[in-house]
Amino acid sequence: MKAYIIRRLLLMIPTFIGITLITFFVIQLAPGNPVYIMLHQAEGAMEADAATERIIEQLTEQYGLDRPIWEQYVDWLGSIVTLDFGNSFRDGRPVIEKIAERLPVTLELSIISIFLTYIISVPIGVYSATHQRTWGDNITTVVLFILYSMPSFWVAMLLIFFLGGGQFLNWFPIHGLHSYGAEDYPLHWWLIDHIWHLVLPVFCLTYTGLAVLSRYARSGMIEQVRQDYIRTARAYGFSEKVVIFKYALRNSLIPIITLMATLLPTLLSGSVIIERIFTIQGLGLLAFEAVLTRDYPVMMGILAISAVLTLLGLILSDIMYAIADPRIRFE
Repeated sequence: MKAYIIRRLLLMIPTFIGITLITFFVIQLAPGNPVYIMLHQAEGAMEADAATERIIEQLTEQYGLDRPIWEQYVDWLGSIVTLDFGNSFRDGRPVIEKIAERLPVTLELSIISIFLTYIISVPIGVYSATHQRTWGDNITTVVLFILYSMPSFWVAMLLIFFLGGGQFLNWFPIHGLHSYGAEDYPLHWWLIDHIWHLVLPVFCLTYTGLAVLSRYARSGMIEQVRQDYIRTARAYGFSEKVVIFKYALRNSLIPIITLMATLLPTLLSGSVIIERIFTIQGLGLLAFEAVLTRDYPVMMGILAISAVLTLLGLILSDIMYAIADPRIRFE
């Protein structure tokens, strides 16, 4: 196992280079000059005179945007070895500082969503598989398909309209993760306030993955309960709980674990919309702002962090294979 993990970590290096190489060149294809956009936002509409053109040329040369794309990429790749992602075009701050401020917020949302997705979807899948063609299974199937078909941004708007002080109830806050002045609250009230702010965005990030994983858990359990070793276990007189949860469930977890590697990047990309709607100062909102302003260093820094998290998620899922099924060996 240790040798396998070392090999996978080493394999991350060329994979990371390939991911960042493609994304770097794709970003450069985006229309618009980031220097012009930056000056336009800072000073409003500018006349295209000779002085303005000279300023744009000077800033373009200062930021290295006049050099060949391959040279810009090589310089960027060499600097991130020391975690130097450069400075933001927008405000001149180091990109690593801006990411360090926002990343914990997005990771908190994503980790809570993944935990809730698995802790809820697996029991639902087990129930549906062990109660096939019953009213409970049919109702669960219909509800999950409805949830899967609803886009998260639309659900977020509905929740704000009905539960966040729109035209009906005002039960949940819809801005940020803390109330104004929450830093002065006692610790327990601060935690309650924080959890209350998390309810709506976490729900929007959770329900789609919950619907998908529940169906995978159901199909995996149905396949396992039809196996010969399950009939043998029942013939030996083991209780139904032991047969289902000790034998069938453990073997049905492999496809669900596989999906964990893709769930994290999906949540990171989906958080862009949710953080924008609920004005949460996370990585998603930072990425959205960077795209609008063509802030290349921030965009590449966020993409690099996302690529690393995705590759680590793949390694983690492989390790969990061996935990779920000791017969799996990586030699």
